[in-house]
Amino acid sequence: MLFKHFINLTRGVNCRRYLCTMATTTVKTVLVDLSGTVHVDTDEIPGSIDAVTRLVHAGLNVKFVTNTTKESKKCLVDRLTNIGFSAQPSQVFTSLTAARQLVEKLGVRPFLMLDQRALVDFEGLDQSNPDAVLIGLAPDNFNYETMNKAFRLILDGATLIAIHKARYYKRKDGLALGPGPFVTALEYATDTKAKVVGKPEKSFFLSAIEEFECRPEECVMIGDDARDDVLGAMTAGMCGVLVKTGKYREGDENKIEPKPTYTADNFSAAVDYILQSL
Repeated sequence: MLFKHFINLTRGVNCRRYLCTMATTTVKTVLVDLSGTVHVDTDEIPGSIDAVTRLVHAGLNVKFVTNTTKESKKCLVDRLTNIGFSAQPSQVFTSLTAARQLVEKLGVRPFLMLDQRALVDFEGLDQSNPDAVLIGLAPDNFNYETMNKAFRLILDGATLIAIHKARYYKRKDGLALGPGPFVTALEYATDTKAKVVGKPEKSFFLSAIEEFECRPEECVMIGDDARDDVLGAMTAGMCGVLVKTGKYREGDENKIEPKPTYTADNFSAAVDYILQSL
């Protein structure tokens, strides 16, 4: 049975409204955030590679889920491999994938505000005479000229699609602005609301576990973002474990309701919590 000593381990954390019934449900799948959770840029967060291996050896499904929009899925897999993780393309689910699916579903022609390295995931899409704006993390495109072009397209009726609205993320040189502030600027200027496809959207988490044929309450999400990773997963019916690495700031666990299922010092400690509680 999962988390036999759940009440003691979580020190009274209240997550009954959104989470699985811990006394009767077994974990089958663990969703793992990437940047800030298991690595920062090209550096492993110590102990993360071994921790992923321990999850796999325990017979759990492991899938990396990320809002990263600066790189294609292939770039992400190559980065993980170079760091030392054993990762296949099928083990990585990105918000870029979810965004392309939405663009195709809507049948729109997007103006892509994306990093050059992410464009490969959108090859083959008709981008002529755009009737949609698709925005991700694209620092080189966040200038007046490009933002103004997007602004005018939206005013003329183009759909605004945000791959995600993260406020900030962790780089080697410190915290950096995410795409959220720029999406919000376009929403404010055009008096419209973006369609968001990445975390913390419920559909993102449910799509990530679809292949495993398991219920949300049989899943745990581990991440460094209290709102996008943890609360997003919990709202989808999963358990959410927050790690104190990456973008984590002191007290983040108290900024969401319900509180995280568990707050761990790092990814390895989060895995310890899951495995020791099985």
